[in-house]
Amino acid sequence: MLKTFRIVALLEGVSYLLLMGASVYKRLPGGDDAFVKLLGYPHGFLFVLYILIAFLIKPDQKWSSKVFGIILLASILPFGTFYIDKKYLKA
Repeated sequence: MLKTFRIVALLEGVSYLLLMGASVYKRLPGGDDAFVKLLGYPHGFLFVLYILIAFLIKPDQKWSSKVFGIILLASILPFGTFYIDKKYLKA
């Protein structure tokens, strides 16, 4: 399940960065919000999946409350899931 979590974390992080880029593009002259609409649903799904899997694997990983809080917080910070992968998920 840890391998699945690492994949979801990577995809969630990439989708977040793409969504942020699409949000910036939307505000440029001649920008369009089509990319925001296109990327919003997949990112939301990956975000929820990230949180759900984190809760499911917490007992097996024996994360302290502090570490678990950091792992959850990382899902709302740009590049956060990449940090989590490097710091806590590498086998």
